[in-house]
Amino acid sequence: MEKAYDPEDFRERGHRLVDELADHLADKLSGESGKAIHWNEPEEELQFWQKFLANGDKNALFPEITKRITHIHHPHYIGHQVSPTAPITSLTAMISGLLNNGMAVYEMGMAPSAMERVVTDLLCKKIGYGDLSGGFLTSGGTLANLTALLTARRMNVDSDIWNGGMHHQLGIMVSEEAHYCIDRAAKIMGLGEDGIIKVPATQDYRMDTGLLEKKYREATAKGVHIFAIVGSAPSTATGMFDDLGAISAFAENKQLWFHVDGAHGGAAIFSDKYKGLLSGIEKADSVAIDGHKMLMMPTITTALLYKKSSHTNATFSQKAEYLLTESELEDWCNSGKKTFECTKTMMSIHWYTLLKMYGEEVFNNFVTHLFDKGTEFAEIISTHPNFELAVNPMCNIVCFRYVDKDLNQEQLNQLNAGLRKQLLEEGEFYIVQTKLKSVHYLRVTVMNPFTTRTHFQRLLAKMLTWAERTGPWALL
Repeated sequence: MEKAYDPEDFRERGHRLVDELADHLADKLSGESGKAIHWNEPEEELQFWQKFLANGDKNALFPEITKRITHIHHPHYIGHQVSPTAPITSLTAMISGLLNNGMAVYEMGMAPSAMERVVTDLLCKKIGYGDLSGGFLTSGGTLANLTALLTARRMNVDSDIWNGGMHHQLGIMVSEEAHYCIDRAAKIMGLGEDGIIKVPATQDYRMDTGLLEKKYREATAKGVHIFAIVGSAPSTATGMFDDLGAISAFAENKQLWFHVDGAHGGAAIFSDKYKGLLSGIEKADSVAIDGHKMLMMPTITTALLYKKSSHTNATFSQKAEYLLTESELEDWCNSGKKTFECTKTMMSIHWYTLLKMYGEEVFNNFVTHLFDKGTEFAEIISTHPNFELAVNPMCNIVCFRYVDKDLNQEQLNQLNAGLRKQLLEEGEFYIVQTKLKSVHYLRVTVMNPFTTRTHFQRLLAKMLTWAERTGPWALL
């Protein structure tokens, strides 16, 4: 026990690890050496770590973890919507990990609870909410979206479902292009397939708001009580923003709760250039924004903001006398009353530290630059004879594919899947893939501010070389 808690051992290991991580950061940001991913088959990776636990050098543990991982800070990492963290947030994560205040109640997280209030108040102001607004931080967009829909049900359904159960069919409206976590939330809530009213998307993959009235009437005619509508800002697959203004007008007309899933693009509230994409968000009843996507923070932290702060306390109502007692203090400081989590990390430290050290301008620069890079990559693709876009992007998410006039649709799907597989196994670049209306696309999310036009051109050249050198059929 004394060795496990030895301050000097911690100091020595900590200094060595910071040096190793700083070297890793310098190496990956330059993009001059190494790969974006060192791919290994799952069973082989499992066997390595099984053997390492039994026989590996314990002093090599941290270097092995750092090596055998996807390198988010490499400019060739243009895959998932995960931020290359600002290095200082690894230090705030260390503070949270060591001090380990769970934050369910104020006395178990005094500083981070106050910081959380400062951060959420600022976010509400940036959204355009008034003085009655408020919010909290929680563990990820999936949990934030579920919590928001639970709040919507609590506020827009007459019966007390939390205590009495559900006795009739309830439903929500959402675009067919929305993130899968909305479906998951609805099913967790017991709405089932009948309670998920999918609104078709337009040709550019945005919710077709012209069909809202029709879909609403069809559902209500079947006895579905719709209580909420969700706007995507943006959809995950394509990065396209729904028309939040049109959705808010519909929600107001039908007296529905309006929630915005801004997990990725909600960060544009900080961008002078791109905040117009979020026009209408100020009318939403609730908004989710991830810190670990477009705000430079480590996984996993999400802000859930409400137009009316009183709604944060209405979602859950239960007794836990040893913990959730009535307090003379305002409820903002007792997060256990508002979130699924009882214990959560001191995630507010990440947000507060970035704001304190670099100011809001760092978020403005980060979001604006990466959205600009999405446009730049799209422009390169649109002028290339061997590639085509799925849709002109609205942010830093770009869907595209290799094309060959001699191949049919199914063959093109197989070809693009083969190109992505080869990229993954070769490891120099990391991109992902998606299917849109049965068409297989390669999908890039530009998350690294050090990814340049040269990197984009090298990626396309590599794929083109593979296709031409081996012939399309070799990749099928």
